[in-house]
Amino acid sequence: MIDKTRELALKILYKIDKEKAYSNIALNEMINQNKKELTNKDIGLISEIVYGTTTWKLTLDEIIKKYSKIKLKKISSWIINILRMGIYQIIFLDKIPKSAAVNESVNLAKRYGHKSSSNFVNAILRKVTKKDYDDFYKIEDDIQRISITNSIPVWIIEELAKQLEDMKKVEEIATNSNLRPHLSIRINNLKIADESELNEQKERNLEKKISKKDLIKRLEEKDIKVKQGLLKDFLIIENIKNIENMEEFKQGYFTIQDETAGLIPIILQPEKTDVILDACSSPGGKTTYLAEMMENQGKIEAWDLHEHRTKLVENASKRLGITNIETKVNDATIYDEKYKEKFDKILLDVPCLGIGVLKRKPDIKWQKNKEDIEEITKTQKQILETCSHYLKKGGELVYSTCSILKEENENIIDEFIKKHENFIIEKIDIKENDKIQNKEFFEKYKNNSEYLQVYQNIKTDGFFICKLKKNN
Repeated sequence: MIDKTRELALKILYKIDKEKAYSNIALNEMINQNKKELTNKDIGLISEIVYGTTTWKLTLDEIIKKYSKIKLKKISSWIINILRMGIYQIIFLDKIPKSAAVNESVNLAKRYGHKSSSNFVNAILRKVTKKDYDDFYKIEDDIQRISITNSIPVWIIEELAKQLEDMKKVEEIATNSNLRPHLSIRINNLKIADESELNEQKERNLEKKISKKDLIKRLEEKDIKVKQGLLKDFLIIENIKNIENMEEFKQGYFTIQDETAGLIPIILQPEKTDVILDACSSPGGKTTYLAEMMENQGKIEAWDLHEHRTKLVENASKRLGITNIETKVNDATIYDEKYKEKFDKILLDVPCLGIGVLKRKPDIKWQKNKEDIEEITKTQKQILETCSHYLKKGGELVYSTCSILKEENENIIDEFIKKHENFIIEKIDIKENDKIQNKEFFEKYKNNSEYLQVYQNIKTDGFFICKLKKNN
């Protein structure tokens, strides 16, 4: 008898492997297709195996190589993923008995391979112990040891070692890349009122809002754990299932957003009367936060390359009750004279390699290569160059990435500033920003007050933010 949860996990991993599917999308699709047959416990195990196996693939493959006489490339995708799943359960999931991990893997191998496949899987998994992982810490070469013990490609470790020149710091970043990320939500201040607004609402019979306390109470009544985030408008939540099906989400009281992403619009500091460009806007988290801070006034143009991506921004705006966002399908790398000096402020959260968000998107490790740096930085430079002409004199522009590589961040800014004497780096003011609750946390990441370069840590992802001002 095949275990349904492990079989679905295997199908998702196969799709990620063969079709280069994103783990979160493939997982959600498979769960939605089979949700009538699955309990919350089933969904939890499927998610654990898929994300865990994807995260630790490099390490798992090293253990397979230790015991397999057959080279990895010659093992079928079904069987190698069965082995990875089995080893992941043995090494990293203490609550699952080894016998269960082995037996369920052998059953899958019988269905998705042949008789010799199941014998092959059985022979390898019975030899695997937690010591196989512990032994990797004995590797003398720092690059290899950090790579294998943290399941991160050598090229990423080499790039970090080159720019940091501190292997302890590199190892800390690598370790933090595998932490379980917090789930944070951003309250919608268009629908969530402070106490003074609530009093005015009662007196003048205004459009009904609820308070932040009311929202927290509603969440806690659903057995969701809630605590204040690093940013004023953010809450960290735990113990939640199917968040997008919650009535409070559907009514637009909050949106799901990582705090590091939320910090970027805060640094831009939009005003109610601003005309703002968000040139790489999809799926709309930062765009809608700008709109909420502007109290649904002023105007935001939200661009993206494809219509299906601008639709995501439109859908988010509609759910949150936002009306000051206009979406356009537009290529931010191609200059258009009609936008020259049109915008008061510009947000450029540019496409990047995403090395700062590995704990949320482990697939990135296996889909990107060192050779991709040259191509992505070319796009980043072009977007910054093109959109800089759209900024009014005296206007401000925020350039950001969810990457931690200098080539995508500092180097881009340094090169741009050298070419454009009318732009300066504006100091990021954290102490005076009332949207930042935990000021001390972010202060320590400021580089001479010129920009924020945060490496992934126990609280946040890795990211880069720089604010530029156009003087003339």
